[in-house]
Amino acid sequence: MSLLTTIPIGQYIAGTSFMHRVDPRAKLLFICFYIVLLFLANTPLSFLLAAIVCMLGVILSRIPIKYILRGLKPILWLILLTVVIQVLTNKEGALLFSWRFVEIHEKGVQEAALVSVRIILLMISASLLTLTTSPIRLTDGLESLFSPLRRFGFPAHELALMMSISLRFIPTLLEETDKIAKAQMSRGAAFSSGPIVKRMNNILPLIVPLFVQSFRRAEDLALAMEARGYRGGVGRTKYRQLQFSWRDIVLLITAVILAVIVWFLRA
Repeated sequence: MSLLTTIPIGQYIAGTSFMHRVDPRAKLLFICFYIVLLFLANTPLSFLLAAIVCMLGVILSRIPIKYILRGLKPILWLILLTVVIQVLTNKEGALLFSWRFVEIHEKGVQEAALVSVRIILLMISASLLTLTTSPIRLTDGLESLFSPLRRFGFPAHELALMMSISLRFIPTLLEETDKIAKAQMSRGAAFSSGPIVKRMNNILPLIVPLFVQSFRRAEDLALAMEARGYRGGVGRTKYRQLQFSWRDIVLLITAVILAVIVWFLRA
C-alpha cells in the first residue's frame, strides 16, 4: 500500500464542506485550543467530550472516516509502546494481574487508555487541519496570526512560509519514499519480513537516496522562487483576503465552551 494513503498529514483534499470553508485562522486557533485541552483532560468524561468534538469535525469535513483511520496505522507501534510503558510502570491502584516481576495495576490500565486516546485524537485533528486547508490558505492564516509580532522583529511571513512548505513536502517525501522502497524491493530488499537486523540494514539504502532527493527538491524550489522574483514578505500583496464568517465564530465559540467544560471536568 502506498504511503500516501496511510499518512494523511500534509495532504489536502479539495472540497466545499463546512470545514473547508472555515477561515484558516479560526482552524489554527481551534486546533491549538484543542491540543492544549487534550493535555489538560484527565478524566474519561472529558476525553469522551473531546472525541465527540473530533468526530463531529470529521463529519463536517465530509472526508471518509476510513481514510482518516487508515492514517493511524503508522502510529500503532507508538500507541502500543505507550500502553506497555504505562501499564508496566504505573503501580497505583488495585492490583489486577501479577506474574513474576510483572504487575498490572488499575491506574496503569486507565492511564494507558487515556494516553492512547490522546495520541489518536491528536493525529486525527492534525490530519483534519491539513486535509481541509490548502497550503496557500494555511500560509496566509499563519502569517496573519503572527503579523502582530512583526513590530518586535518577528519574521511572520518567512516562518509561515517555512511551515507551509514543510507540510507541503510531507506527501512529496512520502511519494519519493514509496518509489525508492518499491525499487529496492524489486532488487530483493525486504522491509517487512526476515530478521530485525536484516530489515534495519535494508533501510539504509532507502535513507541515502531519500536525503539526496530531498536536498535536490529544496534546491529546485529555491531556484524557482528566486527566478520568480521572491524577496520575502515586505511589500507583497494578496490576491485573496481572509475574512471571518459565521462559521469561524461558531468554531471559536465551540472552542471556548469546550475549554470551560473540560476545565470543570478535571479531576
